[in-house]
Amino acid sequence: MVAAHSYVAGVRLHPVSTDEAIAAIDGFVRSGLPRQVVTVNLDFLRIAQRDQRFRKVLNSADLAVADGMPLLWLSRLRGQRIPERVAGVDLVAHLAGLAAERGYTIFLLGAAEGIAAAAARALVERYPALRPPGCYAPPVGEWDAAQEDEIIERIAAVRPELLFVALGAPRQDIWLRDNLERLGVPVCIGVGGSLDILAGRKPRAPQWMQQVGLEWAHRLRCEPRRLWRRYVVEDLPFFCRLAVRHAVSTTEPAI
Repeated sequence: MVAAHSYVAGVRLHPVSTDEAIAAIDGFVRSGLPRQVVTVNLDFLRIAQRDQRFRKVLNSADLAVADGMPLLWLSRLRGQRIPERVAGVDLVAHLAGLAAERGYTIFLLGAAEGIAAAAARALVERYPALRPPGCYAPPVGEWDAAQEDEIIERIAAVRPELLFVALGAPRQDIWLRDNLERLGVPVCIGVGGSLDILAGRKPRAPQWMQQVGLEWAHRLRCEPRRLWRRYVVEDLPFFCRLAVRHAVSTTEPAI
């Protein structure tokens, strides 16, 4: 486990750079023990306020990176410093490069039909030395015991060192925690919509928008009907309330 950490809204974060996160994950792979990495964004913080199980999953992760500029701003209001945003989609790409260099195998689970396979092709095109990743788009909705067994068997057949799961939060992260030992994969990461971006199905925000914390605005423009409530009605007011609490209080706000 990465030793140093800080808390934002009751959720533990490890103040690491992208390079430090990759080095830590490489160490996890070398250890061979099953570990979980979470990419925490503002929506994760909001969900964790009402979902105690999800909060416990996040706080028990072996590595929790800050995937969002709002988390950096909030940590600085409390006098803590997270060196940089570690975006989930960038982390997946960098880890694919690490896998190509080290000979690790990747498995991509989730997203809509064909997305994982397209993301895998894009990663191999970017890193020709990468072993072709395993891919599976499981049935939509809740899985019964037989379906879950099949999913775990598919993953086990590939014997990956890195498992990227795109089921959306909190489902992906809770499922990984519940099945971590059974999966036996050295590094398991919930990656949300990262596979859609890597597959070229959804556009990434321009670099300047990422740097100033406006990537959410780009996503909202691209998918207004799906994201309006999440970003404008839920996340933005939550961030404002949290920023005020962090600015006026020297203690961690109660959940």
